[in-house]
Amino acid sequence: MESASIMIVATIVLYLTGMVLVGVYYGKKGSGSSDDFYLGGRKMGPLVTAMSAEASDMSSYLLMGLPGLAYLCGLPEVTWTCIGLAGGTYLNWLIVARRLRRYSARIGAITVPDFFSRRFGDEKNRLSCIAAVVILVFFIPYTASGFKAIGTLFNSLFGVNYHTAMIVGAIVVIGYTVMGGFMAVSFTDLIQSIFMTIALIAVVLFGIHQAGGLTTVIDNASALPGYLDLTKGYDVATGAEASFGGLSIVSTLAWGLGYFGMPHILLRFMAIEEEKKLNDSRRIATVWVVISMCIAVFIGIIGYSVSVADKIPFLTTSADAETVIIQLSHLMSQHGALLAIIAGIILSGILAATMSTADSQLLTAASSVSQDLMQGFLGMKLSEKTAMLAARVTVVIIALISVFLAWDPNSSVFRVVSFAWAGFGAAFGPVILFALFWKRANKWGALAGMISGGVMVFVWKYLIAPIGGAWGIYELLPAFIVNCIVLVAVSLATPAPEKAVTDIFEEIRGKR
Repeated sequence: MESASIMIVATIVLYLTGMVLVGVYYGKKGSGSSDDFYLGGRKMGPLVTAMSAEASDMSSYLLMGLPGLAYLCGLPEVTWTCIGLAGGTYLNWLIVARRLRRYSARIGAITVPDFFSRRFGDEKNRLSCIAAVVILVFFIPYTASGFKAIGTLFNSLFGVNYHTAMIVGAIVVIGYTVMGGFMAVSFTDLIQSIFMTIALIAVVLFGIHQAGGLTTVIDNASALPGYLDLTKGYDVATGAEASFGGLSIVSTLAWGLGYFGMPHILLRFMAIEEEKKLNDSRRIATVWVVISMCIAVFIGIIGYSVSVADKIPFLTTSADAETVIIQLSHLMSQHGALLAIIAGIILSGILAATMSTADSQLLTAASSVSQDLMQGFLGMKLSEKTAMLAARVTVVIIALISVFLAWDPNSSVFRVVSFAWAGFGAAFGPVILFALFWKRANKWGALAGMISGGVMVFVWKYLIAPIGGAWGIYELLPAFIVNCIVLVAVSLATPAPEKAVTDIFEEIRGKR
């Protein structure tokens, strides 16, 4: 193995070892109760809350998806998507976080499905059961895509066996999640967000230098027709100017709606130690998200100029373009030991983006099985120790299923990420908003809305969108609207919520 590769591998090994040690520390510190394991005892500070939420949100999409799309097609789609995501991030922290923290603490909810049942007075826990099923349906393949990213990264860089790399990565994620629970996941997410930030900055500075300067980068991008135009874009297949009209813009902005229904992000709101500290978390999260996404997009544009300079290959397909940051890291590693170490940090950042999402998804899915299905819906009486054992076993089982789904290195499991985002946003988003802000919403409306939103994602994706034209919009938007309409209609057509339910709503709304 070359010395540069040894440096990179050593840096990544140190990083992975650090993640396991965090899990060991918080495992010894204590995650003995459900509240500790799932919400960290509601003791999270504003910095950890903010960065954990955003690191678990962004996944490898930040370091691979956004740069790849910008490299290939220019600014339009990626820019409007980022605007939607930035807006969704800010609004989620502004209008959902405070009231959800207050409400969940008042009714004793420690998971999102549990919140739905307790908020609507669903004593038979139908809502928590359906919500748990939704989480499993969309999170297992989502987690599989993360494990696949780990296997692909090591396989493409070092020729390491894909399956071996994927299994080792999965063991690390399972290890610190099982040992330390929410506290371990949140603090590793904080560390991982730092690695992601370093990766973004280092690649930008190195890439500009290799491209021949900022002016050269802008000139090369401007030379491609429509590349920098927010209403056009570049068609790589024809080499001509493309078109990105109003309907496409609305469709991509709709990505922001997904935030209202992301269980692993909503859990962070529920876990902060003091409600008033959410203001600080909102500012930290929004600033980090906006800056990191802008840099990620810029990396794609810089990467194209480095290709023009003939220092990395031209990347002509979506799959190839998503490796632009890996290509730049490999180039960096050829320029001395220090830059090889930095390249290792950058590649650790890609792992961090993947792992910070996978661990949160595992923990959320585990809580759905052990807390919401086993204890909530099925009514199984478990001791605290048995409940924790069930949660940890569930993490392992779900991870094994995810590894199985990602076993084929040529599988298209990555395509499920945007689909899963739509699924959570459409099934949970409207229910969260109406639960927090509409007193008349009842359990029947919430149940009907959740089911209709989730089903419409499948219907639109596989039956309507293939028609093309105006019907080809992102499935999240129509499914979100359907959920809202059904929830309101069914709530109004069925009896009003019980007085005990509305009294708590008024109590929560009355607090400032």
